[in-house]
Amino acid sequence: MVFGVIPAYDEEATIADVVVGTLGYVDQVVVVDDGSRDNTASVAEQAGARVVTHQKNIGPGAATKTGIDTARAMGATLVVTIDGDGQHDPSDIPALLATLREERADIVFANRFGRPNQIPRTRRAFNWCANVVTFLATGAWVADSQCGLKAFGPRALAELELTAAGFEFCTQIVREATHRGWRIAEVPSRVRYSTESLAKGQSFTRGVQTAWATLRTPGR
Repeated sequence: MVFGVIPAYDEEATIADVVVGTLGYVDQVVVVDDGSRDNTASVAEQAGARVVTHQKNIGPGAATKTGIDTARAMGATLVVTIDGDGQHDPSDIPALLATLREERADIVFANRFGRPNQIPRTRRAFNWCANVVTFLATGAWVADSQCGLKAFGPRALAELELTAAGFEFCTQIVREATHRGWRIAEVPSRVRYSTESLAKGQSFTRGVQTAWATLRTPGR
């Protein structure tokens, strides 16, 4: 079974569209409401998602871990993660899944920089810096290491052990891939930023905190 996993924090304005769009390409969707202060959980449930709720906001890494663990417990064989703020286009999901099903990769990263997209310069700069930090921490260059749209094949899904609670979880996934010898693929993807999604992204201060958390975490 193919599951969509959506970590979400205060996403009541966008979560329904993301759930419905994702359900067009997967069998079930799990939304992890990471301590939202709004109606994210109820809106997601009404849209057709299985909702798991954190009583307080823990972080996107913790929410992603909860979602993947839930999907595994429900019998998932493939998992796609996608952000709840509407920045990703669910119609990119089939390309990620096809790469897994053709047995060309164990994990597939969407790449927002692999096709023409309207990406603010500051966001490009932050992502490039994050890619450099990820490379220093893992030895692997992934063109969009921080992208929330990813697909995990059977091996990656079985072996993944997430421990990072914050944004550094994206780099931890790359570290897991290199340590475990997963085959990595990248697929160009669309992105559509809104004021809300840009506000939820990594600020300079948060980026520095994430970089520090990443580099001080010992490798395997």
